[in-house]
Amino acid sequence: MAWVPPGKDCGSCGIATCKEFVKTVKKGKKTESDCPFYAVEQCACQDKARYSGIDVTGAKYDFIIRAFPGEPSARKFIVPFRADLVEKWDIQPGALVTGRPAGPGCPLYHALRVLSANPVTGVLECHTVGPLAARKEKAFDVQAYHVHAFEGLAETVLRPPTLGLRQRFLPGYCMIDLAHTALVNMVLKKKDGVHVRVEDIRIL
Repeated sequence: MAWVPPGKDCGSCGIATCKEFVKTVKKGKKTESDCPFYAVEQCACQDKARYSGIDVTGAKYDFIIRAFPGEPSARKFIVPFRADLVEKWDIQPGALVTGRPAGPGCPLYHALRVLSANPVTGVLECHTVGPLAARKEKAFDVQAYHVHAFEGLAETVLRPPTLGLRQRFLPGYCMIDLAHTALVNMVLKKKDGVHVRVEDIRIL
């Protein structure tokens, strides 16, 4: 196995640690592509996606929120309509959750890989991983959820993210290319780019 996973121990491959994942691949029970970071690093998809600055409805947006390096998508924070299900179903990091972001009004079902789960607030920190994952494994279907926040690296199209402003943005790889609006509540310049967090997500 020449390629080595990033050591994040996210559990998305079904194995608890990257070290154990490598052993499982060598035994032939898993393949490198079972790691969600493999495809990102092999095809450099983040660099290939280009955006026009105008969404499917003709509306302009200020910036795109892309994934952090080595991650498959921007981080998405959600709250199921029944937040108690996070504790009741014991949803843990590595689990797959499906549902529709009905809070902001998106018509599409999403498959999300859980990074962290708060049993008190019901907030789930996730990566969007695409519908194919839900065909391969059992998922917790919450059916409907609010999108609490997005976090990732901002790529300016028309105007950079500005703290305290409500701005239009596009989540990287949005399946319907539809601009969202949100309040920008964190902007940090880091070595990998502009780290941004937006909350109060709406589709207008």
